[in-house]
Amino acid sequence: MDTLESMRVFARVVTDGGFSAAGRQMNMTTGQISRAVSHLETHLRTRLLNRTTRKVALTEAGERYLDHCHKILSQIDLAEAEASDAQVSPAGTLKIHSMSNFGQHHIVPSLLRFHTRYPSVKVDLTFSQSVPDLLDDGYDASLILAPSLPDSGLIAHRLGTVAGVVCASPTYIRKFGAPVDLEDLRKHTCLQLTNPVFPNGKWIFDGPNGPRAVSPGPSVFSVNLSDAMEVLIRQGLGIGLLPAASALPGLQSGELIRVLPQFSLQSLNVYARYLSRQYIDAKIRMWLDFMREDMPPTLEADVAALAAHN
Repeated sequence: MDTLESMRVFARVVTDGGFSAAGRQMNMTTGQISRAVSHLETHLRTRLLNRTTRKVALTEAGERYLDHCHKILSQIDLAEAEASDAQVSPAGTLKIHSMSNFGQHHIVPSLLRFHTRYPSVKVDLTFSQSVPDLLDDGYDASLILAPSLPDSGLIAHRLGTVAGVVCASPTYIRKFGAPVDLEDLRKHTCLQLTNPVFPNGKWIFDGPNGPRAVSPGPSVFSVNLSDAMEVLIRQGLGIGLLPAASALPGLQSGELIRVLPQFSLQSLNVYARYLSRQYIDAKIRMWLDFMREDMPPTLEADVAALAAHN
């Protein structure tokens, strides 16, 4: 029997007034109770209890040690209760990673709604275009946009899809004309949105005859943020790809024009990834449940708004 369990037995013997009574309370034999106390006394090399056949009494050293036992066991019980409560009551700090533009447009508003529902949870949100190592980087979860995810030891939940659109400015269209077919993109200046999930730089469309991968024309500018790409397109530097959330304000104001509306860009899936299903902390579980409820309508609203500009 380890020292901590022996401490529990010793404290119970004193509380219940004897070995037999302590054994009944702890579902142990009198011999097991006696051996636990003897183990503790041997470990400490001091007598804690004076025993007779009829009763036990604390020694002076036992009185002092019992006081420390109560404090130690109380702290352990509190720590165990708090750890167990983490599976039930959301609290503490939720550390989330999100890809940058998606995070700014969708995750920040969603986390504000989550915080309103669960005000005891603090939120630590990090934006980055790289895909993090959840364990090494200390994140509870990460939001990744990709056509699909490679196999890994992580758990992933699909929350919906992000629609994309090909855009140009009215100035560019007046000067160079609008492409009529996907192959026409090779003749145009195309701005490159660098992204870890599109390493080859190809633009993939879903058309009437299935998916088509297109190598766009020469790029004069590449950038890794969609909002920055929106500025370049609006200034007339070329044709570029934008997610719906970045494109919609410009499409609605007339500062952007949708190009090749008969073709749809391959949608990106939104995945929430986390480490394990087992013993998941309440704040992570509540957030995942909230995201399954909150995110699909938001993404569907983007698709509906984009359809109005075909």
